[in-house]
Formats: sequence, structure tokens, C-alpha cells
Amino acid sequence: HHHDHGPDCTCGCHDHDHHHADEIFTSWGQETGKKYDREQMRMTLDVLAHTQEYGSVLRAKGMVPDTEGGWIYFDLVPGEFELRDGEADVTGRLCVIGSELKEDELAQLFGLK
Repeated sequence: HHHDHGPDCTCGCHDHDHHHADEIFTSWGQETGKKYDREQMRMTLDVLAHTQEYGSVLRAKGMVPDTEGGWIYFDLVPGEFELRDGEADVTGRLCVIGSELKEDELAQLFGLK
């Protein structure tokens, strides 16, 4: 058996990159059963997309039940976001990725506190 882990082997580099990314970006994720008002979610995402109040947000996505009995799927990058209807899931999920995220404030923004 000839295992040649030459200088091009990706194992080491990959670990290093991964560790490096962890230092810069954090992700905040919550599961929630809370029902969201579509208009309110739009305003929430608008704040998240256009301010640095909650840290430097790179990406946010999630799916939550809405007050009308449907589900809101959202996707956000700095400066823009979209809401769309999606399939019902077991539980709502929120995920925000960025650096220096203020987790408590995010929880409040999404009405989880």
C-alpha cells in the first residue's frame, strides 16, 4: 500500500482554512416555532441587510411559519434580500452568518427573547 501524501495533499490546508474562517465568521442559528408576520419579517430583514447594528452580516437565511398558515423562506445578503413561499417544515429555522454578530440583539430582532 503506497500512501503518498505529497505537498499537494489537501488535508492539512483544508483544516487550516477552516480554522481560519472560524476566527473571522460566526454563525448564529436558532430553531423556532414562532409564527412570523410577513410584513414584520420584511422589516426585520430590511434592517439586517442595511445596517451594521447587529454585527457585520454576510448572509442570513431561514424558513419560518407565517401567521397566515404558510411558510416564509428568506435569503439575505448585504443590501438585499428575498422572501418567498416554501414547503412547510417540522420547525422554523433561522441562520445568520457574519462577523462580530451580536447574538442577543439578533434574538431580539427576530422576536425570540
